Amino acid sequence: MVFIDEPARRTPVYATTQVLVVGGGSAGTAAAIAAARNGADTMLVERSGALGGLATGGLIILLLTLDDGNGHQVVGGLCQEVTDRVAARGAAYFPPRHEWGSDDEALVERYFRWGLVWGAGPHKVRYSVAYDPEEFRFALNGMCEASGVRLLLHAWACEGWRDGERLRGVTFQSPAGRFAILADVVIDATGDGDIFASLGVPFELEKVLPWLWFRMGGVSEVETLGAGCLRTVNPGQVLFPWGATNRIIRKIDATDPADLTLAELECRKKVMEAVDELRRDVPAFKDAHLCEIARDLGITESRRMIGQYVLTREDMDRPLADAIALTGHWTKYGALYWIPYRSLLSAAFPNLLVAGRCISVDHRVHHATKEIPACMATGEAAGTAAALAVRNGGSAHAVDVAVLQHQLEAQGAILRVPG
Repeated sequence: MVFIDEPARRTPVYATTQVLVVGGGSAGTAAAIAAARNGADTMLVERSGALGGLATGGLIILLLTLDDGNGHQVVGGLCQEVTDRVAARGAAYFPPRHEWGSDDEALVERYFRWGLVWGAGPHKVRYSVAYDPEEFRFALNGMCEASGVRLLLHAWACEGWRDGERLRGVTFQSPAGRFAILADVVIDATGDGDIFASLGVPFELEKVLPWLWFRMGGVSEVETLGAGCLRTVNPGQVLFPWGATNRIIRKIDATDPADLTLAELECRKKVMEAVDELRRDVPAFKDAHLCEIARDLGITESRRMIGQYVLTREDMDRPLADAIALTGHWTKYGALYWIPYRSLLSAAFPNLLVAGRCISVDHRVHHATKEIPACMATGEAAGTAAALAVRNGGSAHAVDVAVLQHQLEAQGAILRVPG
Protein backbone atom coordinates (compact mmCIF):
# COMPACT_ATOMS: atom_id res chain seq x y z
CA MET A 1 0.00 0.00 0.00
CA VAL A 2 1.27 3.46 -0.90
CA PHE A 3 0.87 6.32 1.57
CA ILE A 4 1.13 10.10 1.41
CA ASP A 5 2.09 12.48 4.20
CA GLU A 6 -0.48 15.18 4.84
CA PRO A 7 0.58 18.43 6.45
CA ALA A 8 -0.36 19.05 10.06
CA ARG A 9 -3.46 21.18 10.43
CA ARG A 10 -5.34 23.16 13.03
CA THR A 11 -9.00 22.15 13.07
CA PRO A 12 -11.51 24.79 14.17
CA VAL A 13 -14.00 23.90 16.89
CA TYR A 14 -17.48 24.37 15.49
CA ALA A 15 -19.31 23.87 18.79
CA THR A 16 -19.06 22.52 22.30
CA THR A 17 -21.92 20.54 23.79
CA GLN A 18 -22.71 18.19 26.63
CA VAL A 19 -24.05 15.32 24.49
CA LEU A 20 -23.04 14.76 20.88
CA VAL A 21 -25.04 12.23 18.87
CA VAL A 22 -23.47 11.16 15.59
CA GLY A 23 -25.97 9.77 13.09
CA GLY A 24 -29.56 10.88 12.58
CA GLY A 25 -31.22 7.56 11.86
CA SER A 26 -34.02 6.25 14.06
CA ALA A 27 -31.60 5.34 16.88
CA GLY A 28 -29.63 8.59 16.80
CA THR A 29 -32.68 10.79 16.59
CA ALA A 30 -34.26 8.97 19.53
CA ALA A 31 -31.01 9.35 21.49
CA ALA A 32 -30.82 13.08 20.83
CA ILE A 33 -34.46 13.68 21.76
CA ALA A 34 -34.09 11.67 24.97
CA ALA A 35 -30.89 13.45 25.99
CA ALA A 36 -32.37 16.88 25.35
CA ARG A 37 -35.63 16.10 27.14
CA ASN A 38 -33.57 15.03 30.14
CA GLY A 39 -31.91 18.41 30.33
CA ALA A 40 -28.64 17.94 28.45
CA ASP A 41 -27.38 20.41 25.88
CA THR A 42 -27.48 18.11 22.86
CA MET A 43 -26.21 18.23 19.28
CA LEU A 44 -27.29 15.77 16.59
CA VAL A 45 -25.13 15.58 13.46
CA GLU A 46 -26.29 13.72 10.35
CA ARG A 47 -24.37 13.24 7.12
CA SER A 48 -27.40 13.49 4.81
CA GLY A 49 -30.06 16.16 4.47
CA ALA A 50 -32.78 14.41 6.47
CA LEU A 51 -33.46 12.40 9.60
CA GLY A 52 -34.66 8.82 9.84
CA GLY A 53 -31.99 6.81 8.05
CA LEU A 54 -33.34 3.53 6.70
CA ALA A 55 -36.72 4.26 8.32
CA THR A 56 -37.21 7.08 5.82
CA GLY A 57 -34.50 7.29 3.16
CA GLY A 58 -34.21 3.51 2.99
CA LEU A 59 -37.97 3.07 2.52
CA ILE A 60 -37.95 0.38 5.20
CA ILE A 61 -41.29 1.80 6.23
CA LEU A 62 -42.39 -0.97 8.58
CA LEU A 63 -41.96 -1.03 12.35
CA LEU A 64 -41.24 -4.73 12.94
CA THR A 65 -42.28 -5.17 15.70
CA LEU A 66 -43.42 -3.53 18.92
CA ASP A 67 -44.64 -6.80 20.43
CA ASP A 68 -43.39 -10.19 21.57
CA GLY A 69 -45.46 -12.25 19.14
CA ASN A 70 -47.91 -13.28 21.83
CA GLY A 71 -50.01 -10.13 21.95
CA HIS A 72 -47.94 -8.11 24.44
CA GLN A 73 -46.36 -4.76 23.61
CA VAL A 74 -42.65 -4.69 24.54
CA VAL A 75 -41.42 -1.50 22.81
CA GLY A 76 -42.95 1.80 23.90
CA GLY A 77 -41.41 5.16 24.67
CA LEU A 78 -40.33 7.30 21.73
CA CYS A 79 -41.17 4.62 19.16
CA GLN A 80 -44.77 4.62 20.38
CA GLU A 81 -44.81 8.41 20.42
CA VAL A 82 -43.70 8.60 16.78
CA THR A 83 -46.36 6.03 15.87
CA ASP A 84 -49.02 8.10 17.63
CA ARG A 85 -47.93 11.29 15.87
CA VAL A 86 -47.92 9.67 12.43
CA ALA A 87 -51.23 7.91 13.06
CA ALA A 88 -52.84 11.19 14.15
CA ARG A 89 -52.13 12.49 10.65
CA GLY A 90 -53.70 9.44 9.01
CA ALA A 91 -50.36 8.10 7.79
CA ALA A 92 -49.95 4.85 9.76
CA TYR A 93 -51.68 1.49 9.62
CA PHE A 94 -51.55 -1.19 12.32
CA PRO A 95 -53.82 -3.73 14.03
CA PRO A 96 -55.89 -2.49 16.97
CA ARG A 97 -54.80 -3.74 20.36
CA HIS A 98 -57.61 -6.28 20.72
CA GLU A 99 -56.33 -8.13 17.62
CA TRP A 100 -52.71 -8.52 18.76
CA GLY A 101 -51.84 -12.19 19.16
CA SER A 102 -54.93 -13.40 17.28
CA ASP A 103 -54.53 -16.47 15.08
CA ASP A 104 -57.65 -15.71 13.04
CA GLU A 105 -56.67 -16.66 9.48
CA ALA A 106 -58.57 -13.79 7.83
CA LEU A 107 -56.90 -11.22 10.08
CA VAL A 108 -53.46 -12.74 9.58
CA GLU A 109 -53.93 -12.66 5.81
CA ARG A 110 -55.04 -9.00 5.92
CA TYR A 111 -51.96 -7.87 7.82
CA PHE A 112 -49.68 -10.14 5.82
CA ARG A 113 -50.54 -8.09 2.73
CA TRP A 114 -49.29 -4.99 4.55
CA GLY A 115 -46.00 -6.62 5.57
CA LEU A 116 -46.96 -6.71 9.23
CA VAL A 117 -46.63 -10.50 9.60
CA TRP A 118 -43.43 -12.39 8.81
CA GLY A 119 -41.64 -15.62 9.66
CA ALA A 120 -42.59 -19.26 9.95
CA GLY A 121 -46.13 -20.17 10.91
CA PRO A 122 -48.47 -20.81 12.48
CA HIS A 123 -48.94 -17.06 12.32
CA LYS A 124 -50.51 -14.56 14.67
CA VAL A 125 -51.33 -10.88 14.32
CA ARG A 126 -48.34 -8.76 15.36
CA TYR A 127 -48.25 -5.20 16.67
CA SER A 128 -46.32 -3.89 13.68
CA VAL A 129 -46.84 -0.60 11.87
CA ALA A 130 -46.82 0.48 8.22
CA TYR A 131 -46.33 4.21 7.70
CA ASP A 132 -45.53 6.98 5.23
CA PRO A 133 -41.82 7.90 5.33
CA GLU A 134 -42.30 11.65 4.88
CA GLU A 135 -44.73 11.73 7.79
CA PHE A 136 -42.29 9.72 9.91
CA ARG A 137 -39.54 12.22 9.07
CA PHE A 138 -41.89 15.12 9.82
CA ALA A 139 -42.60 13.65 13.25
CA LEU A 140 -38.89 13.26 14.02
CA ASN A 141 -38.18 16.83 12.91
CA GLY A 142 -40.92 18.18 15.15
CA MET A 143 -39.79 16.16 18.18
CA CYS A 144 -36.19 17.34 17.76
CA GLU A 145 -37.24 20.95 17.44
CA ALA A 146 -39.59 20.83 20.42
CA SER A 147 -37.01 19.14 22.67
CA GLY A 148 -34.31 21.69 21.88
CA VAL A 149 -31.91 19.43 19.97
CA ARG A 150 -29.29 21.40 18.04
CA LEU A 151 -29.41 19.75 14.64
CA LEU A 152 -26.67 19.87 12.01
CA LEU A 153 -27.16 18.18 8.64
CA HIS A 154 -24.75 17.66 5.74
CA ALA A 155 -21.74 16.96 7.95
CA TRP A 156 -19.88 13.65 7.67
CA ALA A 157 -18.18 12.28 10.77
CA CYS A 158 -14.49 11.57 10.25
CA GLU A 159 -13.13 10.19 13.51
CA GLY A 160 -13.27 10.43 17.25
CA TRP A 161 -10.75 12.78 18.83
CA ARG A 162 -9.21 11.48 22.02
CA ASP A 163 -7.05 13.04 24.69
CA GLY A 164 -5.40 10.18 26.49
CA GLU A 165 -8.06 7.67 27.52
CA ARG A 166 -10.92 10.11 27.17
CA LEU A 167 -12.93 10.85 24.08
CA ARG A 168 -13.03 14.62 23.71
CA GLY A 169 -15.15 14.97 20.57
CA VAL A 170 -15.49 14.13 16.90
CA THR A 171 -14.12 15.69 13.73
CA PHE A 172 -16.39 16.24 10.73
CA GLN A 173 -16.08 17.13 7.07
CA SER A 174 -18.64 19.34 5.35
CA PRO A 175 -18.91 21.56 2.27
CA ALA A 176 -17.50 24.32 4.51
CA GLY A 177 -14.43 22.24 5.36
CA ARG A 178 -13.22 20.26 8.35
CA PHE A 179 -14.23 21.08 11.92
CA ALA A 180 -14.59 19.50 15.36
CA ILE A 181 -17.38 19.32 17.91
CA LEU A 182 -16.34 18.80 21.52
CA ALA A 183 -18.61 16.99 23.97
CA ASP A 184 -18.76 15.53 27.45
CA VAL A 185 -20.48 12.38 26.15
CA VAL A 186 -20.57 10.99 22.60
CA ILE A 187 -23.17 8.58 21.22
CA ASP A 188 -22.18 6.60 18.13
CA ALA A 189 -25.42 6.02 16.21
CA THR A 190 -23.81 5.87 12.78
CA GLY A 191 -25.07 2.36 12.07
CA ASP A 192 -21.65 1.33 10.80
CA GLY A 193 -19.90 2.17 14.07
CA ASP A 194 -17.71 4.76 12.38
CA ILE A 195 -16.76 6.50 15.62
CA PHE A 196 -15.87 3.51 17.77
CA ALA A 197 -14.01 1.93 14.85
CA SER A 198 -11.90 5.08 14.41
CA LEU A 199 -10.91 4.84 18.08
CA GLY A 200 -9.73 1.24 17.86
CA VAL A 201 -12.64 -0.21 19.82
CA PRO A 202 -12.92 -3.90 18.87
CA PHE A 203 -15.79 -5.00 16.66
CA GLU A 204 -17.12 -7.80 14.49
CA LEU A 205 -17.92 -7.22 10.82
CA GLU A 206 -20.45 -9.05 8.68
CA LYS A 207 -20.79 -9.02 4.92
CA VAL A 208 -24.38 -8.69 3.70
CA LEU A 209 -26.60 -8.82 0.66
CA PRO A 210 -27.63 -5.24 -0.17
CA TRP A 211 -31.13 -4.26 -1.29
CA LEU A 212 -33.01 -1.23 -2.52
CA TRP A 213 -36.66 -0.99 -1.55
CA PHE A 214 -38.93 0.89 -3.96
CA ARG A 215 -42.51 2.09 -4.33
CA MET A 216 -44.82 2.12 -7.36
CA GLY A 217 -48.06 4.07 -7.79
CA GLY A 218 -51.03 3.98 -10.13
CA VAL A 219 -51.44 0.28 -9.39
CA SER A 220 -54.86 -1.27 -9.88
CA GLU A 221 -56.37 -4.08 -7.82
CA VAL A 222 -53.95 -3.46 -4.95
CA GLU A 223 -56.08 -5.51 -2.56
CA THR A 224 -55.60 -8.70 -4.58
CA LEU A 225 -51.92 -8.50 -5.46
CA GLY A 226 -49.61 -11.30 -4.37
CA ALA A 227 -46.86 -11.42 -1.80
CA GLY A 228 -44.22 -9.86 -4.01
CA CYS A 229 -45.37 -6.38 -2.99
CA LEU A 230 -47.01 -4.82 0.05
CA ARG A 231 -49.86 -2.39 0.50
CA THR A 232 -49.03 1.10 1.77
CA VAL A 233 -50.99 3.87 3.45
CA ASN A 234 -51.26 5.66 0.09
CA PRO A 235 -54.07 4.48 -2.24
CA GLY A 236 -52.89 2.79 -5.42
CA GLN A 237 -49.31 2.57 -4.16
CA VAL A 238 -47.34 -0.55 -3.26
CA LEU A 239 -43.98 -1.21 -1.65
CA PHE A 240 -41.47 -3.74 -2.90
CA PRO A 241 -39.36 -4.84 0.07
CA TRP A 242 -35.80 -5.85 -0.65
CA GLY A 243 -36.13 -4.50 -4.16
CA ALA A 244 -36.17 -6.81 -7.13
CA THR A 245 -36.53 -10.55 -6.74
CA ASN A 246 -33.05 -11.13 -8.19
CA ARG A 247 -30.38 -10.63 -5.59
CA ILE A 248 -27.15 -8.81 -6.26
CA ILE A 249 -24.30 -11.03 -7.39
CA ARG A 250 -22.57 -11.33 -4.01
CA LYS A 251 -22.41 -10.17 -0.43
CA ILE A 252 -20.61 -6.90 0.20
CA ASP A 253 -18.62 -5.21 2.95
CA ALA A 254 -20.80 -2.21 3.72
CA THR A 255 -17.78 -0.26 4.99
CA ASP A 256 -15.94 -0.60 1.65
CA PRO A 257 -16.76 2.23 -0.81
CA ALA A 258 -15.92 0.04 -3.80
CA ASP A 259 -18.41 -2.60 -2.65
CA LEU A 260 -21.00 0.09 -1.94
CA THR A 261 -20.55 1.53 -5.41
CA LEU A 262 -21.09 -1.90 -6.95
CA ALA A 263 -24.23 -2.37 -4.87
CA GLU A 264 -25.66 1.04 -5.73
CA LEU A 265 -25.28 0.48 -9.46
CA GLU A 266 -26.39 -3.14 -9.55
CA CYS A 267 -29.38 -2.67 -7.24
CA ARG A 268 -30.70 0.34 -9.15
CA LYS A 269 -30.33 -1.54 -12.42
CA LYS A 270 -32.23 -4.51 -11.01
CA VAL A 271 -35.03 -2.26 -9.73
CA MET A 272 -35.51 -0.76 -13.19
CA GLU A 273 -35.51 -4.23 -14.75
CA ALA A 274 -38.18 -5.28 -12.25
CA VAL A 275 -40.30 -2.19 -13.01
CA ASP A 276 -40.15 -2.93 -16.75
CA GLU A 277 -41.09 -6.55 -16.14
CA LEU A 278 -44.06 -5.62 -13.96
CA ARG A 279 -45.42 -3.18 -16.50
CA ARG A 280 -45.03 -5.73 -19.26
CA ASP A 281 -46.29 -8.88 -17.55
CA VAL A 282 -48.64 -7.94 -14.69
CA PRO A 283 -51.97 -6.33 -15.70
CA ALA A 284 -52.31 -4.39 -12.43
CA PHE A 285 -49.06 -2.55 -13.27
CA LYS A 286 -49.86 -1.73 -16.90
CA ASP A 287 -50.35 1.98 -16.16
CA ALA A 288 -48.24 2.11 -12.99
CA HIS A 289 -45.35 4.48 -12.41
CA LEU A 290 -42.22 4.34 -10.30
CA CYS A 291 -42.73 6.63 -7.30
CA GLU A 292 -39.41 6.30 -5.58
CA ILE A 293 -36.34 4.14 -5.22
CA ALA A 294 -34.84 4.21 -1.74
CA ARG A 295 -32.11 6.82 -1.33
CA ASP A 296 -30.17 4.51 0.97
CA LEU A 297 -29.16 0.92 0.36
CA GLY A 298 -31.06 -1.47 2.58
CA ILE A 299 -28.01 -2.51 4.56
CA THR A 300 -28.79 -3.46 8.13
CA GLU A 301 -25.49 -4.93 9.30
CA SER A 302 -21.81 -4.12 9.09
CA ARG A 303 -19.78 -3.45 12.25
CA ARG A 304 -21.02 -4.54 15.68
CA MET A 305 -19.10 -3.27 18.68
CA ILE A 306 -17.63 -5.76 21.12
CA GLY A 307 -18.68 -3.96 24.26
CA GLN A 308 -18.78 -4.69 27.95
CA TYR A 309 -21.28 -7.46 27.22
CA VAL A 310 -22.12 -9.25 23.97
CA LEU A 311 -25.79 -10.27 23.96
CA THR A 312 -26.06 -13.78 22.46
CA ARG A 313 -28.73 -16.14 21.22
CA GLU A 314 -28.40 -18.02 24.50
CA ASP A 315 -29.73 -14.91 26.26
CA MET A 316 -33.12 -15.21 24.53
CA ASP A 317 -35.94 -15.19 27.10
CA ARG A 318 -33.43 -14.60 29.90
CA PRO A 319 -34.07 -11.47 32.00
CA LEU A 320 -30.95 -9.39 32.63
CA ALA A 321 -30.69 -7.15 35.67
CA ASP A 322 -29.33 -4.15 33.75
CA ALA A 323 -31.88 -4.31 30.90
CA ILE A 324 -32.60 -0.91 29.37
CA ALA A 325 -34.84 -2.15 26.53
CA LEU A 326 -36.88 -5.15 25.47
CA THR A 327 -37.43 -6.40 21.95
CA GLY A 328 -39.28 -9.23 20.32
CA HIS A 329 -38.22 -10.83 17.05
CA TRP A 330 -39.98 -9.93 13.83
CA THR A 331 -39.86 -13.47 12.41
CA LYS A 332 -40.24 -15.48 15.63
CA TYR A 333 -43.20 -15.71 17.97
CA GLY A 334 -42.54 -15.44 21.68
CA ALA A 335 -38.81 -14.74 21.37
CA LEU A 336 -37.77 -11.95 23.71
CA TYR A 337 -34.47 -10.23 24.44
CA TRP A 338 -33.63 -8.04 27.41
CA ILE A 339 -30.99 -5.65 26.02
CA PRO A 340 -28.48 -4.84 28.78
CA TYR A 341 -26.96 -1.43 29.39
CA ARG A 342 -23.53 -3.08 29.08
CA SER A 343 -24.23 -3.73 25.38
CA LEU A 344 -24.21 0.04 24.81
CA LEU A 345 -20.88 0.62 26.56
CA SER A 346 -17.31 0.55 25.32
CA ALA A 347 -14.86 -0.88 27.82
CA ALA A 348 -12.15 1.58 26.77
CA PHE A 349 -13.96 4.93 26.72
CA PRO A 350 -16.21 5.79 29.69
CA ASN A 351 -17.91 8.67 27.87
CA LEU A 352 -18.81 6.72 24.70
CA LEU A 353 -22.21 5.10 24.17
CA VAL A 354 -23.44 3.16 21.15
CA ALA A 355 -27.04 2.90 19.92
CA GLY A 356 -28.88 1.21 17.08
CA ARG A 357 -27.78 -1.65 14.89
CA CYS A 358 -24.09 -1.54 15.86
CA ILE A 359 -24.58 -2.31 19.58
CA SER A 360 -22.79 -5.23 21.20
CA VAL A 361 -24.75 -8.33 20.17
CA ASP A 362 -23.92 -11.45 18.19
CA HIS A 363 -24.96 -12.01 14.60
CA ARG A 364 -28.10 -14.01 15.45
CA VAL A 365 -29.42 -11.56 18.05
CA HIS A 366 -28.69 -8.74 15.61
CA HIS A 367 -31.62 -9.91 13.48
CA ALA A 368 -33.89 -8.71 16.29
CA THR A 369 -32.00 -5.67 17.56
CA LYS A 370 -31.41 -4.14 14.10
CA GLU A 371 -35.11 -3.42 13.59
CA ILE A 372 -36.37 0.17 13.89
CA PRO A 373 -38.36 -0.26 17.15
CA ALA A 374 -35.39 -1.88 18.89
CA CYS A 375 -33.04 0.78 17.50
CA MET A 376 -35.29 3.53 18.82
CA ALA A 377 -35.41 1.80 22.21
CA THR A 378 -31.62 1.55 22.50
CA GLY A 379 -31.33 5.10 21.22
CA GLU A 380 -33.72 6.38 23.87
CA ALA A 381 -31.77 4.47 26.53
CA ALA A 382 -28.41 5.80 25.33
CA GLY A 383 -29.65 9.40 25.23
CA THR A 384 -31.19 9.16 28.68
CA ALA A 385 -28.01 7.57 30.04
CA ALA A 386 -25.88 10.30 28.45
CA ALA A 387 -27.92 13.00 30.15
CA LEU A 388 -27.49 11.22 33.48
CA ALA A 389 -23.76 10.85 32.83
CA VAL A 390 -23.38 14.58 32.21
CA ARG A 391 -24.60 15.21 35.75
CA ASN A 392 -21.90 12.88 37.11
CA GLY A 393 -18.73 13.98 35.38
CA GLY A 394 -19.49 12.54 31.95
CA SER A 395 -18.91 8.85 32.71
CA ALA A 396 -21.52 6.53 31.22
CA HIS A 397 -19.83 3.72 33.16
CA ALA A 398 -20.78 5.43 36.41
CA VAL A 399 -24.49 5.79 35.62
CA ASP A 400 -26.70 4.16 38.25
CA VAL A 401 -28.59 1.59 36.15
CA ALA A 402 -31.53 1.52 38.57
CA VAL A 403 -31.95 5.28 38.18
CA LEU A 404 -31.69 4.93 34.40
CA GLN A 405 -34.30 2.18 34.35
CA HIS A 406 -36.65 4.21 36.51
CA GLN A 407 -36.32 7.22 34.23
CA LEU A 408 -36.87 5.16 31.09
CA GLU A 409 -40.04 3.63 32.49
CA ALA A 410 -41.25 7.09 33.50
CA GLN A 411 -40.81 8.06 29.82
CA GLY A 412 -42.98 5.17 28.65
CA ALA A 413 -40.29 2.63 27.86
CA ILE A 414 -41.16 -1.01 28.60
CA LEU A 415 -38.61 -2.95 30.62
CA ARG A 416 -40.80 -5.65 32.14
CA VAL A 417 -42.73 -8.43 30.45
CA PRO A 418 -46.39 -7.41 30.44
CA GLY A 419 -48.53 -9.68 32.53
